[in-house]
Amino acid sequence: MKNLRLALACALTLAAAPVALAQDTQRLRTDRVEVIVETVARNLQNPWGLAFLPDNRMLVTERSGRLRIVDADGKLSEPIKGLPGISARGQGGLLDVALDPNFAQNRLVYLSFAEDRGEGRNGTSVARARLSQDGAALEDTQIIFRQEPSYAGTYHFGSRLIFGRDGNLFVTLGERNDLRDQAQSLSNHLGKIVHIKPTGGPAPDNPFLNREDARAEIWSLGHRNIQSAALHPTSGELWIVEHGARGGDEVNIPQKGKNYGWPVISYGVHYSGQKIGEGTRKPGMEQPIYYWDPSIAPSGMAFYTGDKFPAWRGSILVGALAGKLVSRLETNGNRVTGEERMLQNLGERIRDVRQGPDGLVYLLTDSRQGRILRMRPAE
Repeated sequence: MKNLRLALACALTLAAAPVALAQDTQRLRTDRVEVIVETVARNLQNPWGLAFLPDNRMLVTERSGRLRIVDADGKLSEPIKGLPGISARGQGGLLDVALDPNFAQNRLVYLSFAEDRGEGRNGTSVARARLSQDGAALEDTQIIFRQEPSYAGTYHFGSRLIFGRDGNLFVTLGERNDLRDQAQSLSNHLGKIVHIKPTGGPAPDNPFLNREDARAEIWSLGHRNIQSAALHPTSGELWIVEHGARGGDEVNIPQKGKNYGWPVISYGVHYSGQKIGEGTRKPGMEQPIYYWDPSIAPSGMAFYTGDKFPAWRGSILVGALAGKLVSRLETNGNRVTGEERMLQNLGERIRDVRQGPDGLVYLLTDSRQGRILRMRPAE
């Protein structure tokens, strides 16, 4: 596979200087359209995940362990009560949030988070709870999944929550960094995507249900640290973007039972500069459909399907932490055909990207004074 990263980025990246319109509002030119980037809300401590409620308010996680509702005018609620115990250390804390597909009827909310397991150990867990009618508390909170084994570390927790069209839940998980070799073992959840029922337990179509040497929740293996995931709007397939080390951030379409290679194959190198594994290819291991070298540190993604940016329809919008940008990937079927790097002049670590019910694009910035930003077409 040809690596498109440099040629496409150079061809499509436009780094026009921003023009200030008002406080916290900027006009930026992109390759296809001129956009306004405006602040919707501020003073969020390392916001991580965002979900839109039926009334268009936003449910936002803060990695420090707070969950809030954000009104359309940017007003933050008091922290919602009733969350499970959260270990907010290093890269861990309160991570993603997803609404049950039938939220309007059942008010169920799902959270992924780093859970303290005792004796300094922790691991990614998933809880489900009912949001009270007044939005002030979570009720009947239950842990429905725990990544095993737990580990005394603070890196590579994942984790995004995506409901498939069958109503079951995909959970993306990191390999905890020091335990990277375990991403190749079916006996644990490290470096895996798991596929579970909304109440917990393996989904009925999982590939390793009848193997005694495998965890029944596993969907795919050989992943490093996945913080971006979304369903393709046409096919309904799960797409992910996962962190590489120095280079090798990957776009994958994880198929059940398949092995995506980490840490045996990679298009990057270790942070020390040392070679990773056996190279870039090996029989029985899948190739990414796109990768970055150098890394952009991807986190959060969305397929754009709205009508406010018709030139972007069908594109994937990927947030970048180290890259401090939004990468717009043009697609054709299961291929990435081009890349445009946007919003580099903001200088913000982008943690999550969501398309709002209004067809506009919403971003979370990763800082102790984090913001919710909104992208709209310039008038």
